[in-house]
Amino acid sequence: MTPPGPLSNHIKPGISSVEASNTDSVAVSPTVTELSDAEIDGYLPQDRHFATRALHSGYTPSDNEYMAVVPPIVLSTTFEQLSPAVPKKYEYSRSGNPMRDVLEKCLASLDNGKYGLCFASGLGALTAIVSLFQSGDHIVCVDDVYGGTNRYLQKIAAKFNVTTTFFDFEDLTKLPNLIKPATKLVLLECPTNPLLKVIDIEAISAAVKAVNKETLILVDNTFLTSYFQKPLNLGADMSMYSLTKYMNGHADVIMGAVVMNDETLYENLKFMQYATGIVPSPFDCYLVDRSLKTLKLRMQEHMKNGLTVAKFLESHPMVEKVLYPGLKSHPNYDLAKKQWSGCSGMLAFYLKGDLEVCKRFLKKLKYFMTAESLGGYESLVEIPSLMTHASVPAEVRKELGITDNLIRVSVGLEAAEDLVEDFNQALNSIKE
Repeated sequence: MTPPGPLSNHIKPGISSVEASNTDSVAVSPTVTELSDAEIDGYLPQDRHFATRALHSGYTPSDNEYMAVVPPIVLSTTFEQLSPAVPKKYEYSRSGNPMRDVLEKCLASLDNGKYGLCFASGLGALTAIVSLFQSGDHIVCVDDVYGGTNRYLQKIAAKFNVTTTFFDFEDLTKLPNLIKPATKLVLLECPTNPLLKVIDIEAISAAVKAVNKETLILVDNTFLTSYFQKPLNLGADMSMYSLTKYMNGHADVIMGAVVMNDETLYENLKFMQYATGIVPSPFDCYLVDRSLKTLKLRMQEHMKNGLTVAKFLESHPMVEKVLYPGLKSHPNYDLAKKQWSGCSGMLAFYLKGDLEVCKRFLKKLKYFMTAESLGGYESLVEIPSLMTHASVPAEVRKELGITDNLIRVSVGLEAAEDLVEDFNQALNSIKE
């Protein structure tokens, strides 16, 4: 059997060999070199026991009568009680389920936290958190934030008179003036979405608590996962995830989670989980728990591929600017090294050209699929201004720099040389 050849021999259906040969003639394929240790090291020491905790936290075979190595999925919605209002442990799956318990305990362990809670989605987790507040309360949120978060805060939370101030956390001098007695939450993303800014969680947490100790610090850790960043270690009160992304990593589950250390906060948020009913299914909890077993391996490969692709894009004449904290050209490179134990496969870049040029570029890609979401094994590209951040007002997008020529990339687990070749042929094909 003939071994697999280069990218040009593996053309997606609908892309002719003529197109492939035409792109080959534009430029010589780039050479992909092995990354040096200095490029993938130099961050905080990685959690040496992460893989062990991912495999063993939350469950042991002795937890069930069958001694099953894999935790059993309990699909029952209700549980027989020993007597009226006296359950053995569980009573109704909305308030608690064996498989959800396993996942929540494992997630807490991976974040160096005491308590974990899972929700039907990342936005469901945010909804439950904001439900802790009341009319007149105030939130300070990073300005460069996921479009769905922006939409929820401005279109839904605002209806209940929970107001939000959006702020660029790269300028901390003005932060203390924003924290008021009514400020219940400071919401951060690190790195931000889609501009990949690195937020100094430790400095922000200290500055906020110095003004108001009761203000909660929430970090959306979706882009890095608990393998590369541990917000609770940096002073945050809560670490939040869209488990849909890297934590599950297989593009087949929608789920969210929050990890914390404070017992009172946990009990209050657990009540909201129960009362609002924003809970995931037992089967989906099983899928995410299974995926956590390979999270360390996947994140290491996402980092290597992400850095390889970012370095190539930075060298291409059709690329105006690359946003990837693992590059020395990134303005927050040193902070990333100080705060993280590595980078993920998330990056963004500005293409030289207008929206139509960007659309043509995306159509020329063979392995990168145009789709929303991120963090799966597959490589994805999208135009935030039209897709994930379309709900952000146009004037705000312009001010932030979310222009029509900004492309966000989720670098997957394919062979790095194939991904670089794919970008190379697509970029060369749109040259004037």
